[in-house]
Amino acid sequence: MGLALDEAQKSFSEGEVPVGAVIVLNGRVIGKGRNSVEKEHDPTFHAEMVAIREATSNVENWRLSGATLYVTLEPCTMCIGAIILARIERLVFACSDPKAGAVGSLYNITAEGRLNHKVLVTSGVRASESSDMLKSFFKKLRDVKKNGRQTL
Repeated sequence: MGLALDEAQKSFSEGEVPVGAVIVLNGRVIGKGRNSVEKEHDPTFHAEMVAIREATSNVENWRLSGATLYVTLEPCTMCIGAIILARIERLVFACSDPKAGAVGSLYNITAEGRLNHKVLVTSGVRASESSDMLKSFFKKLRDVKKNGRQTL
């Protein structure tokens, strides 16, 4: 989770919502990602999606069986869908996302019994660090908007 938090910090510095993700397979990092939606002008550039793209490219297979994805924020519906489709074995996330979370907050897609792949889920790992970073980011964003500036 430490590496995912490092990726989130990089997002923060780039003016992106600070979310980071890391995928590990057999004790080795095979993919890293951070939010870059603003930079890429693409709503699919969530940290998890970027990490999955890198990981599948590195292993030259769309299946990431046996892999663990660490992410600093509960995945949204798009991201948990990709996690399931990539056959990621385990998901570890830091803090919940009450506005978009799809692994227990708004939805619990991983509990859907009709899906053909089950993901083991662990939540709350280093949640306060991730939550504090997100709160700090959104406070800074509100301050920027209040002062009439366009960027962080």
